[in-house]
Amino acid sequence: MDPRERVAQLMPQAHSELAELVTIKSVADPRQFPPEECQRAAQWVRDRYAQTGFTDARLEETPDGSMVVLGTRPCADPQAPTVLLYAHYDVQPPLDDKAWRTPPFELTEVDGRWYGRGAADCKGNIVMHLAALRALGENIPVNLKLVVEGSEEQGTGGLEAFVASHPDLFRADAILVCDTGNAAVGSPAATVSLRGMVNVVVTVEALTSEIHSGMFGGPAPDALAALVTILGSLCDPHGNTTVTTGLENSRRWAGAAYDPEQFRRDAGVLDGVSLLGDGSVSDMLWSRPALTILGIDCPPWSGPRRQSSPGRRRG
Repeated sequence: MDPRERVAQLMPQAHSELAELVTIKSVADPRQFPPEECQRAAQWVRDRYAQTGFTDARLEETPDGSMVVLGTRPCADPQAPTVLLYAHYDVQPPLDDKAWRTPPFELTEVDGRWYGRGAADCKGNIVMHLAALRALGENIPVNLKLVVEGSEEQGTGGLEAFVASHPDLFRADAILVCDTGNAAVGSPAATVSLRGMVNVVVTVEALTSEIHSGMFGGPAPDALAALVTILGSLCDPHGNTTVTTGLENSRRWAGAAYDPEQFRRDAGVLDGVSLLGDGSVSDMLWSRPALTILGIDCPPWSGPRRQSSPGRRRG
């Protein structure tokens, strides 16, 4: 049978499984959701892959307490290349449920698309791998390894630490990470490289404690103002990254172009707001480094009489 016909036959099962997996509230933050939800998701993944040839599929605890699903599926030729299938079953918290157009933990079809927390990142990819394995059956001429982690969205480093202490479990000739997306709906794409990522926490200290700005403001150094100055220096007036050590910010994209108007719609850029950088959208997105300020740790503003010059700030 043609693989496309087989995939078409498997789509109802894929939809059913994705709907089931999306209902599991696998947010890897016990302050927001019960940790049993992540355990349920991990067990769901293990059971399904065990049914598709990964007979040794198992759960292993990583240093951050999350569970990773591991397994192998050898082919007839032990000398064949090894391909590692990667995904993660944890999701971001939905935050304000009222802001969602559809229920976050209920798979909902809208205009032919499936919506739900994790439907694209990354539970949809778990189900996609399952469907592909079923469609191919025994006709897979490579050795397979499976890694499905449970704390990717929290960034707590469980899998990274586990890899460092168990490197042989992850040795492979190629890795399939399938939550990178396509250039557009209906336009398949293969992502062969990604920008690396570095997280930096910058701490500024200026005073032993907070002081009243009405009494000391002016000569007293303000840590938050200093932090704003530091952060503001990371990009030039056009939005180009100014960090020069190891970051090349003038490369050009040689592939298909990303239409700026389409990008504005995709990113939800407001009318009258300019895009960043002196390169094309494709240059800035796919060939140059990006720098994002993810948060600033400041005391909250609690009323009109609060006037203090902060002595310690993080960004």
